[in-house]
Amino acid sequence: MAPTTKAEKKAAVDAAAWLFNMTTSVGVIIVNKALMAKYGFSFATTLTGLHFATTTLMTLVLRWLGYIQSSHLPFSELLKFCIFANFSVVGMNVSLMWNSVGFYQIAKLSMIPVSCLLEVVFDKIRYSRDTKLSILLVLVGVGVCTITDVSVNSKGFMAASIAVWSTALQQYYVHYLQRKYSLSSFNLLGHTAPAQAGTLLLIGPFLDYWLTNKRVDAYEFNVGSLTFVILSCTIAIGTNLSQFICIGRFTAVSFQVLGHMKTILVLILGFLFFGKDDLNLQVVLGMIIAVIGMIWYGNASSKPGGKERRSLPLPVTKQQEHDGDV
Repeated sequence: MAPTTKAEKKAAVDAAAWLFNMTTSVGVIIVNKALMAKYGFSFATTLTGLHFATTTLMTLVLRWLGYIQSSHLPFSELLKFCIFANFSVVGMNVSLMWNSVGFYQIAKLSMIPVSCLLEVVFDKIRYSRDTKLSILLVLVGVGVCTITDVSVNSKGFMAASIAVWSTALQQYYVHYLQRKYSLSSFNLLGHTAPAQAGTLLLIGPFLDYWLTNKRVDAYEFNVGSLTFVILSCTIAIGTNLSQFICIGRFTAVSFQVLGHMKTILVLILGFLFFGKDDLNLQVVLGMIIAVIGMIWYGNASSKPGGKERRSLPLPVTKQQEHDGDV
């Protein structure tokens, strides 16, 4: 009876983590859309820096309250993580500017096979046929939902490639660092959030000016826009924390596959709140295909052999070879 109870408890915590991430991620996207559409605040990189600055304040408060214990993360590891994470933010913004929306969505979808490749190469993960097919079905479904016009150029392709690889590496590294240094989600966020906040707030205004030809210091705040910025930063605390919790409990691939449910919710909520004429038969069909693929993936990957680490043969020492010859 004990294993069943333990399994049920894990399933409940897993579901709560996914719900937490999905709610906060969709919430921050909707708030950011309103902030940019209604108030003209188009400084995405600077806003991300503010998100991490707010998250840093949260980690300092939690450390003061004793919820975050003292831990160690080598500077070289922190530096690599920040490089991956910041290239991810910058690459995504530049990719959206230089590419069509359709190719931008294709680039986002390609993060799943790239994350799979990283797990196969570094973690020696083996996927079953059903798991691979379910991932393919999710990709097809989300592609039908989001891909419209597709045009590409050399610099846009380069920006998309950097964005995809850096995002996949950043998400893989979250899982890697938590395992290697026995860091909780709070601990890891306490190390990475200040570094990301500092670097993004430093480069953000310059990058945003390059992308939008507008200066963030010249933006005229009012009560409404300031309220939405504060709301965005507050919700982003949950988004940043829940991302680390989910990747730590699962893997980057599972986070990417099931995370596309957020894409579907954003499409639905965008239609409801902003009144855009985007919810047509093609989009609804894509949503249904993607949801079927996600359910299939959850079932296939949880079965024995659905997704497992390959056991490598232990190296044979000279002493063992000698003993075998005797």
